[in-house]
This record gives sequence, structure tokens and C-alpha cells, in this order.
Amino acid sequence: MKWTDTQRIGEELFDTHGDSIDPKTLRFTQLRDLVLALPDFDDDPARCGEKILEAIQQVWISEAE
Repeated sequence: MKWTDTQRIGEELFDTHGDSIDPKTLRFTQLRDLVLALPDFDDDPARCGEKILEAIQQVWISEAE
């Protein structure tokens, strides 16, 4: 996965951490670390920005609802 795969990343984070983490309470630095830890994630950490993290967080929140 790449940073541009926001939908897939958000779904994967929900599947992995849905029962243990509330995405509404995460700082972007924490969210970034969780994305980087995903087994299928393979992109440059420096290519991440606030807009991308915001999009990922919104997908995760939508999945949780």
C-alpha cells in the first residue's frame, strides 16, 4: 500500500485496531506510526502529509460507525 491508498489503509487500520483504538482520539503522529506498522504498507514515510492522514482517519471513523 502507498499513502494514496487512503481507503484501503483506513479499512486495514479498522480491521487491525477497531476494537482497541478510537480513531477520533489519535494524534496524527500516532496515526502515522500505525500506518507505517501495517504489514502491507510500503511507501516513503516522508511522503505523508496532514491531508493524507486526515483522509485515512475519516475512512477509519466511517468504518467504525
